[in-house]
Parts: sequence; C-alpha cells; structure tokens
Amino acid sequence: MALDPTMPVLVVDDYTTMVRIIRNLLGQLGFADVDDARDGATALAKMQTKRYGLVISDWNMEPMTGFDLLREVRAHPEFGGTPFIMVTAESKTENVIAARKAGVNNYIVKPFNAQTLKAKIEAVFAKNDTANEPTVAQDPSLPLKPMRDRLGR
Repeated sequence: MALDPTMPVLVVDDYTTMVRIIRNLLGQLGFADVDDARDGATALAKMQTKRYGLVISDWNMEPMTGFDLLREVRAHPEFGGTPFIMVTAESKTENVIAARKAGVNNYIVKPFNAQTLKAKIEAVFAKNDTANEPTVAQDPSLPLKPMRDRLGR
C-alpha cells in the first residue's frame, strides 16, 4: 500500500512541543488531516467520534500512558485494528517487547526526523498489506508466506 497522506492521523502526547514537532514532520510528509490529544483518555474519546488511519502516541503520559492507550485501543471492537506507532525517549528492551505483545505496529525512539517517521509509517502499512495477502501452503513445519514471496515478486 502506498502511503496515503489523506488519511486522518491522531497524535497523542502531553508535551505540546512534541505534538507540534510531530505535526510539522507529518506536514513535511504531506499529511494534512492531523488531530492531537494531550492524553490517552482524550485520544479514546476522539477515536469514538472519528476513524483514524494511524495513531502516533507517546509512551510517557499522565494519567493514561501510551501503553495503556494501546491496550485500550486493541481491546476496542470498532477501532482495535487501527495502526499504532509508539514514540518514546526510552529504548528499553522490555518496553519494546511489552509494546509488541500489546499489539503496537511500530516503535520510534526520540529524537527522530521526517525520514525516520516516513520509514516507520511505510513499514506499518507494508506489514498490513502482506498480512492481508493470500498465502500458499508449503512445508507444514514452516509458517505460511504471502504468494508474492513464493512467486518471486
């Protein structure tokens, strides 16, 4: 899937300067429909009223952390599949593992630039595309692969 800059994006961070930085980076990438929330509870309320194509959330927020927001989003029947990128200043392995287990689609460590953000967003949607592709059976002891991998495309 090509990057769709018309999709609505929700940026969640309690630090106003970081929201502005991410909004500017998204603008450099062509995204114009960008909303923001100062905490996880506000983000959930916004997600109840608007369908977002992507959520970019900070990990460290009060009173609801980005990790708690991720778990709430994944548990919700209507928007549980929304692509979610976690942003943090900490690159602790245990945080990355916990976020992956909770269903995060990608993880960005601050500081980052527009190219890094673009690569992370593209990786999320590339993964989503291959997850929905038809698969072909192979040796039963091996995982299924998308048909394009088997066909050499």
